[in-house]
Amino acid sequence: QVQLVESGGGSVQAGGSLKLSCVASGDRYRRRCMAWFRQVQGKEREGVAAICTTDTAIYGDSVNGRFIITKDNAKDTLYMEMYSLEPEDTDMYYCAAQSRPWLTGINPHDFGYWGQGTQVTVSS
Repeated sequence: QVQLVESGGGSVQAGGSLKLSCVASGDRYRRRCMAWFRQVQGKEREGVAAICTTDTAIYGDSVNGRFIITKDNAKDTLYMEMYSLEPEDTDMYYCAAQSRPWLTGINPHDFGYWGQGTQVTVSS
C-alpha cells in the first residue's frame, strides 16, 4: 500500500507563494507517477500537476506556468511550488499516486492513492 501526507498549505494574500510537500511511503511501484489535485467542495477534483519517475512533468491549463512540481526521491517527497497565487487558487490540495509509470493526462480516476489534503486560501 501507499501512504501520502501533505503539508505546507496556509493562508496568503494574492500574489504570494506557497510550497506544498507530500511525504510518501509504501510500495514504490505503486507510486511511479504522482500528482497534485485540487478540489472545492462539491466539485470534481482538478488535476494541477503531475510527475513520474522519468521526471517528465505535465501541468493543468489553470496553472499557466505559475506552479512547479518537483520530487526528491531520496526523501520520498513530492513538492509543488506555487507562485503568483490568486483567490481562484483557493482550494483543498491533494497529493495522489498511481502505479502506471506514464501519464496520459492528470485524471483523478487514474490515481488510486490519495492523501488527506492541505488547505490553501488566497485572499484578495
